[in-house]
Amino acid sequence: MDSQADYVTVARTDQIPPGICRTVEVEGVFLAVCNVNGTYRAVDNTCPHAGGPLGEGALDGEVLECPWHGWRFNVRTGERPENHEIRVTCVEVRVLGTNVQVKIPFTL
Repeated sequence: MDSQADYVTVARTDQIPPGICRTVEVEGVFLAVCNVNGTYRAVDNTCPHAGGPLGEGALDGEVLECPWHGWRFNVRTGERPENHEIRVTCVEVRVLGTNVQVKIPFTL
């Protein structure tokens, strides 16, 4: 089992309601943390197309759309539905009490 030292709190559950994403910073890295019907997911915040801020995008089910040019990514798999060769890195998330936590270290 993972120790608590392996995770860092990035938000409270009430700060990211269902259907919403938020940008968080962890050790100088920005992540998009999304609430998909009560399941929290985290991906690299930077869209590989033009560097757009994914955490500011619209979430439709498991699919997050970049606010700059509309590129979409599944926040569970990281894949772009239109081209599975393009993806963003997913980061493991857990909820401990009311804390949303991401597992560290992670590599983007």
